[in-house]
Amino acid sequence: MVPVEQDKDHLRLLSIFYYAWAAILALMSCIPILFLIFGVVVVAKPEIFGHNGPPAFFGYVWAIIGGIVVLVGWATAFCCFLTGRFLALRKHYVFCLIVAGANCMNAPFGTVLGVFTIVVLLRPSVKAMFLEAVPQSGL
Repeated sequence: MVPVEQDKDHLRLLSIFYYAWAAILALMSCIPILFLIFGVVVVAKPEIFGHNGPPAFFGYVWAIIGGIVVLVGWATAFCCFLTGRFLALRKHYVFCLIVAGANCMNAPFGTVLGVFTIVVLLRPSVKAMFLEAVPQSGL
């Protein structure tokens, strides 16, 4: 059986790793903004590309796909940030478990973080810590 202090240590470390992972995801999700800008330029200023420039439809597709990728990336980063916070507060057990499972799709770092989180959260002693946590106001 894993001592309670070790469980607390693991949750604290996972919380820190989730904050770092959220920051990395948020920054990496800014890259598709370039696609969004390119799409807007194709639609707004087609004369830049000359007579044989791409059609406006091409610009709309690039802008929409870039925007969607940015929004999904930022939403994922926000969920990871919340997971780090909830792990530190020992709240919202199911949310933390779901985000850990979703992180397993982000190879290689997200997979490692997700698997370790699932392993720690499935310990009965950790589950008991979440159940015993005193409700606090705010996040």
